[in-house]
Amino acid sequence: MASPSPLLQTPGLLFDRSLIKARRNRSAASFSNHAFLKERVTQDLANRLKLIRRSFETCVDLGGHTGHLGALLKEISLITADLSEAMVSQASTPLKVVLDEEALPFANNSLDLIISALSLHWVNDFPGLLTQSFQCLKSDGLFLIALLGGDTLIELRDCLSSAELELQGGVTPRLSPMISIKDAGTLLQRVGFALPVVDCDRIKVTYPHPLALLHDLQKMGENNALVNRSRAPLSRRLLKRVCELYQERYGLTGGYISATFEVITLTGWVPHASQQKPLRRGAATERLQDHL
Repeated sequence: MASPSPLLQTPGLLFDRSLIKARRNRSAASFSNHAFLKERVTQDLANRLKLIRRSFETCVDLGGHTGHLGALLKEISLITADLSEAMVSQASTPLKVVLDEEALPFANNSLDLIISALSLHWVNDFPGLLTQSFQCLKSDGLFLIALLGGDTLIELRDCLSSAELELQGGVTPRLSPMISIKDAGTLLQRVGFALPVVDCDRIKVTYPHPLALLHDLQKMGENNALVNRSRAPLSRRLLKRVCELYQERYGLTGGYISATFEVITLTGWVPHASQQKPLRRGAATERLQDHL
């Protein structure tokens, strides 16, 4: 049986947050050249929000990086918040703040909307973040986030572990664990969010070579930030074998390779009397059997 995702538990320190911040600061200057994934997911969240027929007054974009959501949702007064001051400084939104997503500074019942695109998979205590968000939101407040799921970079994980087993006889932590869609839904309900919805989008990205994928991850600030990560860089021999396995197992026509990014989107509302509620058990007036 598969063990539960580390993000479902309350861990000590899984991710090195100071390293994540340093990498975001470093990648901020050229982030726009490698932000295709952030842009796609941000557009999806913006489209979802525009389908909701209600106004949101006090809104926070957690892990907003350089302010992609603020640029798309100009009709909303959005606070762009990120761990990296270099990222936030580039946001065009009038309201921006540097903060740690693990310790939200907002008062209870003060926000109408918390939204986030591809940032919160780096939080150590994800259940704690959900609890804090629930407390910060007003009644009928919306929690709408997208984060990378457990099948992200499944091809690279496979090739890295295979190459290390073959050449070194063991596997070292080089890629982060990420939450599964099942765990995400469980957590929303456990915290108390009403009308919870969890869905998944698998995005396939084509690269001319595995090294191009590794370069993109670095420029996105999305490379390994595990506390117990291996400090030794990939040797040329190991890297060469990883690339060979990648081409053998996941190669495409013309020498290209594909990489999977699993994006899990979570939607939940703080309970309010106006919201729809499921019927109590036994309240149905017709039997499903009669219609089959």
